Parts: sequence; C-alpha cells; structure tokens
Amino acid sequence: MTDVRLPLPARQAGDFPRDRRIVKTDEFSSVFRLRPVHRTEHFVLYARRNSLAQARLGVVAAKRLAPRAVTRNTIKRATRELFRQAELPAVDCIVRLSRPVNGRRDPARSAALKAMLHAELRQLFAFLPNAPAFARK
Repeated sequence: MTDVRLPLPARQAGDFPRDRRIVKTDEFSSVFRLRPVHRTEHFVLYARRNSLAQARLGVVAAKRLAPRAVTRNTIKRATRELFRQAELPAVDCIVRLSRPVNGRRDPARSAALKAMLHAELRQLFAFLPNAPAFARK
C-alpha cells in the first residue's frame, strides 16, 4: 500500500491562522488580569496592547453557559468572523461568554440567536478601536 499525500489547500478566506490566536494559558492569564474593556448583555471583552504587528483573539465559551457544543461552536465561529472583519490595533482580545445565551430546551442554533450574537459582537469590536487605551496613534 502506497502513501499518497495530497497538497494542502491554499489558505481560504475564512481561515483563522494560529498567529492571530491566543492559545497559551499564560497569554490568556495576562489579559484576564486586566479590567474588562467593555461588556454587553452576554459577553465581556478583555484587551491589552501587544508588541506584535496584528491583533490576536481568544474566545471563552463555558459549557455551563452554553450547554451544547453546537451553540459554543456557533459563538466561536461568529466571534472569529467578526474579529477578522474588524480593523483593530495591535491588541490581545479575549471575548468571554458571561451569561447563558440559550437553555437546553431552546434550539441550539437559530437565525435569531445568530443575529443576537452578531449584534453584540459587532458592538464589542466597534468599541475597541475607540477605547482611550487602545486608540491608534
């Protein structure tokens, strides 16, 4: 049996490269130590300047606040999508789910839920470039 390796596909528009993510525990901790920058009904945004050329993102969606994996993945997907579209200064951002978005009996994913998530996340990312500590110089 031969091992046939296919070439990896080119980076797609929806790709979220590792260098744009906060992945290490100590990186998360260093941002969480700071006071939240902005809050919405369901989310809290933490941020701090970084010394990199681009902004990085971490997403925390706890199982007790979004019991179904489908809902947590929808939250993460929407957050990454809007983060990619936002023009942000060089900061490390963590978006944390702070209140339940739906219960076990509610649909795991619906158009209304997606619309609510997009509205709140847009509000968070729109606030960040204008925040006094992160305004571009």
